[in-house]
Amino acid sequence: MSQRDLAQAAGVPQSTIARIESKALSPRVETLTKIGQVLGLEVEMVRSRGAGVDRSQIRQLRKLKPMHRIRRMARSARNLRSLDLKVGKVV
Repeated sequence: MSQRDLAQAAGVPQSTIARIESKALSPRVETLTKIGQVLGLEVEMVRSRGAGVDRSQIRQLRKLKPMHRIRRMARSARNLRSLDLKVGKVV
């Protein structure tokens, strides 16, 4: 199928198809859905790996020396164990 044929069937400009193919354009979901329908495909939204992760905390931890990270992890583990014991979940 040519770009022109795909564009006409999807109801989008041929230049949009060309720009998507050349990675010059990141298409909207609506455009992808139209193209997918013509090609017999379904567009599905899925969470990206790492989406919603607070990277500022990761950057702060990476600035610490390894021994400080280990101590912080051990302190967190003790706190979690203490919390588990308080709610009746012995680990």
